[in-house]
Amino acid sequence: MITVEGICKTFKVAKRSAGFIAAAKAMFKREYIAIDALRDVSFKIEEGEVVGYIGPNGAGKSTTIKVMSGILVPDSGKCEILGRTPWKERIAHVKNIGVVFGQRSQLWWDVPVIDSFELLKDIYKIPQNEYSNNLDMLVQTLDISGIINTPVRQLSLGQRMRCEIAASLLHNPRILFLDEPTIGLDAVSKIAVRNFIKKINKEKKVTVILTTHDMNDIEALAERVLLIGKGRILYDGSLKDLRNRFGANKTITVDYSENHQPIEIAGTKLLSWSPERASLYVDTKKVKVSDVISMLSDKLELTDVTVENPPIEEIIVELYKEYAL
Repeated sequence: MITVEGICKTFKVAKRSAGFIAAAKAMFKREYIAIDALRDVSFKIEEGEVVGYIGPNGAGKSTTIKVMSGILVPDSGKCEILGRTPWKERIAHVKNIGVVFGQRSQLWWDVPVIDSFELLKDIYKIPQNEYSNNLDMLVQTLDISGIINTPVRQLSLGQRMRCEIAASLLHNPRILFLDEPTIGLDAVSKIAVRNFIKKINKEKKVTVILTTHDMNDIEALAERVLLIGKGRILYDGSLKDLRNRFGANKTITVDYSENHQPIEIAGTKLLSWSPERASLYVDTKKVKVSDVISMLSDKLELTDVTVENPPIEEIIVELYKEYAL
């Protein structure tokens, strides 16, 4: 469905030192530096996939999304989506994609949400029956029936983001680009957005490309992760493989009958100890979790045992460290 091959994009940025003299010089002679936003970016995405596109700030995530959505023209390389080149066949291309930028709005600020929806219906030339059916489904699923007659400027961030997602799906796109869709949202709104994305992916086979710094979004939605850093794709694989690669360590928390003597076990590190509870960091390359539990049960009268994987944020940080991002 999506093929990206050797995409490169460079921006020229004006360079100027601080101070009045430097400002005066810049009026007559400007110096520029070249910033490589994308360097030989290549990947393929199949229909129905949910892909997490992650990386530090300035890594090239939003630039890639803008190239794939036809907003930017790359300096070189090939991008083919549903058999079309986005920046060459923009009108035909946008009929099949929906785009949500968390920090930008496609809704008109001073008019009710429903007026923006009606305008988008005319822009995309959506048949009335199709529009009505889609609108009913989106209003119900995203729970926006009580706010579609409210001007956008009066909505909370969570309400606006749900309306933004609805607006991007009115024309039945086959691909949805989400750039920081849950930024600034409260926990309830985040869960509502995540559940909706899962629903449209499962029921309508909508392909989703998600860029975000919220690793909980990635873990909840994506099975595949693309890591970009300094304009290059550094990792392309499943979250499961990522956990196997960097998530070899576990945390064991045990509750037990009162005991005042800390216990040392090779291959583990004691994180906390109290007379009734202890937490241990376990390097599973050195010792098995089952062996640690067995050794603890030999010395303590256990009442409860919990084994936890490292948070996904820690795994991503380790991946960043490997590539010195």
